Amino acid sequence: MKLVKAIIRPEKLTDVLFALFEADVRGFTVSRVRGHGGEREAEETYRGTTVRRELADKVQLDIGVSDPFVEPTVQAILRAARTGDVGDGKIFVLPVEKVYRIRTGEEDRAAVTPVGTGS
Repeated sequence: MKLVKAIIRPEKLTDVLFALFEADVRGFTVSRVRGHGGEREAEETYRGTTVRRELADKVQLDIGVSDPFVEPTVQAILRAARTGDVGDGKIFVLPVEKVYRIRTGEEDRAAVTPVGTGS
């Protein structure tokens, strides 16, 4: 089991969600985050004051998947989130030691398998 963490541009969220559904990847958390990567710092004028904006708005997806779904999940995100410009984001794949579904007490693979699929 793995935790796929993807940090993407907010405007690519709909495309990424559609790609994940097409890849039969279900069950994820979406959070609005701010961060700084390779983007150049932007300066804005706000109420007559020049402000250097150092953090960019991003969206973070956390997706717990069983091992067979790691590659389809990563490929769906790569395909849908890429613009080719600096700031497209990152994908991290982390090992997961244990997962529990709170409602049923199911563990590990059964806990990350979508309800009703039985696989």
